[in-house]
Amino acid sequence: MTEPTERQGGDPTALPASVRGDGARTAALVAMIASAGGVGAGLSLGLPLLALVLESRGITGSWIGLNTAVAGFAALAITPFVTPLAARIGAMRLLIGALLTTAVALIGFYFATDFRLWFPLRLVFHGALGTAFVLSEFWIASLAPGARRGLVMGIYATVLSLGFAVGPLILRFVGSHGFLPFGLGAAIIALATIPVLFARGQRPDLHQTGRRRSVFGFVVGVPIASMAALVFGAVESGAMAILPVYGLRLGLEEGQAALIVTAAALGNVALQIPIGLVADRIDRVTVLVACALAGLAGAFVIPLVADRFPALLAVVFVWAGIIAGLYTVGLTHLGARYSGANLAAANATFVMMYAVGMMAGPPAMGLGLDAFAPHGAILVTAVFFLAYLAVVAIAGAGSRGRPRA
Repeated sequence: MTEPTERQGGDPTALPASVRGDGARTAALVAMIASAGGVGAGLSLGLPLLALVLESRGITGSWIGLNTAVAGFAALAITPFVTPLAARIGAMRLLIGALLTTAVALIGFYFATDFRLWFPLRLVFHGALGTAFVLSEFWIASLAPGARRGLVMGIYATVLSLGFAVGPLILRFVGSHGFLPFGLGAAIIALATIPVLFARGQRPDLHQTGRRRSVFGFVVGVPIASMAALVFGAVESGAMAILPVYGLRLGLEEGQAALIVTAAALGNVALQIPIGLVADRIDRVTVLVACALAGLAGAFVIPLVADRFPALLAVVFVWAGIIAGLYTVGLTHLGARYSGANLAAANATFVMMYAVGMMAGPPAMGLGLDAFAPHGAILVTAVFFLAYLAVVAIAGAGSRGRPRA
C-alpha cells in the first residue's frame, strides 16, 4: 500500500548537495522549527484576540464566524502561487516577507475601527500566514534526512503545538484591551524571521524534478497524504471549536469544558515525536491507517466515558494526539516522495487540503451537535475517518500491480 516515489537517482532519501553536511543541516532544521514555533505562538495569541475584540465591539457571532471563515479562502487562494513566487524571488525572501506582512496585518486590525476593513485584512493576514506555513514545512521537509524524516516532522509538530499553547497563555495575562496584545503578537511573529536568517546557507532546492503537476495532480497523485490533511483539518478545527460546547452540553462547568480542549492540545504535544519515530520504522501508509482507525474508535469511545470526567480527559488526550499523526505522517510521506519544486508544490496542496477541511469540519460538527445532542458532534468525526479509510482502500487497490516509478 505504498505510493511510488518521484525523487530522482533511485534513492528516495537522497538530498541535494545544498543540504549535505549534518552539522549545518541540523542547525538549519533547529532554526526553521524554532521559527515555526514562534509563528504558532503569535498566531494562537492573535486569533482568539481578534474574536474577543470583535465581541467587545458588539459584532454578532454570525459576522465573527463569517469574518473568520475568510482564513480558509485566503489559504486556498494563495497556496498555488507560493512555489512560483519562491522560485522567482527566493524562498528566504518570500518567507521573511510573508512573516513581516503577517505581523503588520495583525497590527492593522487594531487600527481598523471599521469592521468592513477586517475582511481585506483577513485576506492579507491569512494569505501571508499560509505562505509562511507552506514555505516553512517545505523547507523543513527538504532538510530532513530520509532515515529520520518522521522524527523531524514529529519534532516540528510538537514545537508548533507548544507554540499554539503559549499564545492563549500570554493573552490571559495581557488581556485583549489596548494595543499591547496586538503589538506583542506582531512582535513574536516578526521575531520568527531571525531564525530564518540562520538557515540561509541551507536554503531549499526549488529545481524542478520529475514532471510538473497541477494541484489536482497532487491530490490524485498522493491521495493518502492529501486526504489526511483534509480529514485532520476538519476534525482538529471542528474539535477545537465544538469541544467546549460539547462539554457544556454534558453538564460540565465552563472551566471543566475548557479542560477538554487543553487535554486535546496536550495530546498533540506529547504524541507527535513517538508517532514520527514509528513512521521511520514501518510503512507510513500503515501508520496513517492506524491513526484513522484510532480516530474512528475514539469517536465511539468518547460518548461511553463522557459521564466520567477523568476518563474523558484521558481518552481525548490519546485520541487527539493520535489523529494529529495524520498531519505529521502525511508531511513525512510527501517528503519521501518529492523533492525540489514538486515538494514545494505538494506542500502547498497539503496546506490547501487542510484549509478545505477547516471549512468543512466545524459546520458539520455543529450540525451534529444540534441534531444528535450531546454526542452528535463527536460521532460526525467518525464519518470523516471512514471516508479517509475508504480513500486509502481505493488508492491501495488502484496501485496494485502498478510498477514503482
